[in-house]
Amino acid sequence: MKMNRRQFLKNSGVLATAGSVTSLGALSSTLASFSAMAAPQDDYKALVCVFLHGGMDNHDTVLPYDQASYDSYASIRSSLISQYKGGRDRNKFLPLSPDNAAMFGNRAFALPPELPGISNLFQQGNGAIIANVGPLINPATKTQFEQESVPLPSRLFSHNDQQATWLSSSPEGAVYGWGGAFADAAIKGGYNTKSEFSVITTGGNDLFLTGKQAIPYQINAGKPQQINALGNADENQALYNALQGHFSAANFNESNLAQKDMASALAKSSATNSSYNQALAGITPLTTQFQDNYLAEQLKGVARTIAIKEGLGVKRQVFIVSMGGFDTHSEQAKNLPQLHAALDSAITAFYTSMQEQNLSDKVTLFTASDFGRTLSANSDGTDHGWGGHHFIIGDAVKGRNIYGTMPPSELGHAQDAGNGRLIPTTSIEQMAEPLGRWFGLSDDELTQALPNLNNFSSRLDFI
Repeated sequence: MKMNRRQFLKNSGVLATAGSVTSLGALSSTLASFSAMAAPQDDYKALVCVFLHGGMDNHDTVLPYDQASYDSYASIRSSLISQYKGGRDRNKFLPLSPDNAAMFGNRAFALPPELPGISNLFQQGNGAIIANVGPLINPATKTQFEQESVPLPSRLFSHNDQQATWLSSSPEGAVYGWGGAFADAAIKGGYNTKSEFSVITTGGNDLFLTGKQAIPYQINAGKPQQINALGNADENQALYNALQGHFSAANFNESNLAQKDMASALAKSSATNSSYNQALAGITPLTTQFQDNYLAEQLKGVARTIAIKEGLGVKRQVFIVSMGGFDTHSEQAKNLPQLHAALDSAITAFYTSMQEQNLSDKVTLFTASDFGRTLSANSDGTDHGWGGHHFIIGDAVKGRNIYGTMPPSELGHAQDAGNGRLIPTTSIEQMAEPLGRWFGLSDDELTQALPNLNNFSSRLDFI
């Protein structure tokens, strides 16, 4: 396999030997030289993906609330619901009142009691639900799935492959993600004077953010970037200066091309970290309180980074944060409510922090996950599914609506691939397309970023 110098640098992990927690994203940042028209001063937009590793149980996140649907759900999941010790009794649910309730006939829906903040955002019109989203190449029904009469995504129900497919429309081994493609379009359009801050991760999931020009930059959860070796030498000025010179390649004069590229990467990474830290040093502290959990700390870091957008020279950004633990094959009644509560507090605080910055209409957050889970229980948990339900949060969202098709809470229906494993009725591309259009992509750019999009005739209009 041929690999050019840029690809080598991108994959080499240059700063790992320095004990760095800094991003490798700046290592081969493109020096964009576009002379596009400047965007308006307030024309900032950001997308924030909250990826829930393991496969969040869609059936236990958007719950049936009308009596007939609830009774069917409770009967199918009786062994699991009993372990909630009343926590999944219908009278504990948080009922939703979507503006498009007529689409669902006599059916009604609710959120579990651990999601009060998201429920309030939905009810206030600042959030929406995208029903039964998942990887698809073409629309598919149960019959087509069973007969394999339409193309299907590769390696369904596999964690790694479906995570990659969610983030890039391809299974494990993919190179570019659709978040990176969105950022590429923004860089090309001249929105970002410093392209190295276009796509930002709090650790992992770099595939989603990787474009042909956009390279992920990693931030610590709510903390400035640093090279550990420099931090450990801060009481020895001579050592600190020597290390700083090393990391900035100040005295490098070799002629070997690979060495020159490595030295250039070190210098660029050091300069990028300096730019980030200088911008962060002048931030006015946010007053929004984030709870002490890992996802909340990540979203706090995103909020702080958005607060320094002018210093970073960006008008378009894509972020990804993540939370694990959703592979609830067992002890679901014990673990999922805690996960939901942490998710709820983190997202609610993040939305409040965007209000604090007067940016709640400029930043749109959405959830994603490997897959949904089966409606059938395996005594004290659930198994890998396919389609799932996801949240879209932000003032730009046409909220208090459930978009897409919500399958019934029963077994054997037209979108049941077995055991209540949902065949998606909305593809990832259909969910991503309105986000990309809002972000500023043209039809051609959307087609390039979302290669399967034109296989679906219907479009969502949630933003």
